[in-house]
Amino acid sequence: MAVSPLRLRRQLAVHLLRPLYRHRLSTLSHACKDDNDDGTNPSFIHPTSVVHPDAIIGQGVSIGPFCTVGSSVMLGNHCKLHPGSHVFGNTKLGDKCVLMSGSVVGDNIPGKTIIGCNNVIGHHAVVGIKCQDMKYKSGSECFLQVGDNNEIREHVSIHRSSKPCDRTVISDNNLIMGSCHIAHDCKVGSNNIFANNTLLAGHVLVEDHAHTAGAIVVHQFCNIGSFCFIGGGSVVSQDVPKYTMVAGDRAELRGLNLEGLRRSGFSVSEIRSLRAAYRKIFMPTNASLGGIEDRLADVECHKDLSLVPAVLSFVQSIRESLKEDRRGICKFRSWSFS
Repeated sequence: MAVSPLRLRRQLAVHLLRPLYRHRLSTLSHACKDDNDDGTNPSFIHPTSVVHPDAIIGQGVSIGPFCTVGSSVMLGNHCKLHPGSHVFGNTKLGDKCVLMSGSVVGDNIPGKTIIGCNNVIGHHAVVGIKCQDMKYKSGSECFLQVGDNNEIREHVSIHRSSKPCDRTVISDNNLIMGSCHIAHDCKVGSNNIFANNTLLAGHVLVEDHAHTAGAIVVHQFCNIGSFCFIGGGSVVSQDVPKYTMVAGDRAELRGLNLEGLRRSGFSVSEIRSLRAAYRKIFMPTNASLGGIEDRLADVECHKDLSLVPAVLSFVQSIRESLKEDRRGICKFRSWSFS
């Protein structure tokens, strides 16, 4: 039976390319074994990936098909790069990090991207690339530092700092859902939950245990306090004090984040004290107290409230936001019962 020219060409191509693939796989496997002094937990590097010989690969690393690992990259032990994921520039990944397909970590620009241990970077997420700040000067060093145990979901973008003297920082145990954006020079604490399409402009500070609903926007240089909640679709243009809940365009204070406080283990007495302080500051019944500074002082001097650390932290959060170099706090929403 005659063999078609197309089939003959395919068989010839397979015959010629098979030794090349075997040689590449053998070379990579040998290089990985050389990196492990005791010969245990060898790394796997797929022959179709592009791994620079100067890259430092830890033990038990798995690099799938069509991945790219740059010359200045350090991969910690037991990292896993799914097919089509890429690590560029001066980038360090800690142990047990997972890069899903299409994700990009690091950039070939001056500076450094440091990713801690046990982080998951989702499909087509972009982490540690050049910022979108027009003040950034080409060739300047810029930095991103990410802590441990963060889950960064699909299509998230996290940018490096805009200048050498600053850095973008994300701490530990954060859940950053799909399509969120964290801009240059942001500082994000620990145990925060950002729902889909949460957008943080440059220089935003988010403390710990904050929770955002979907599709919210935060203006640059705003501070988001610990244990606060931001309602869906909000546009936040001023600081959100600790323990509070805001919503709307522009976002207004809607009371304390009572459910979040309960879930976080605040006692009944602490929540009762915070509610009393909130009413004194934002819902005063005594008109003679004057402005907000007088009301804050009244809470600090209260014989019972002044003994509660959470109340003092709440007052201090508001005071910090009222300084001249800050944006002030979100306005209180006046309810109408008419």
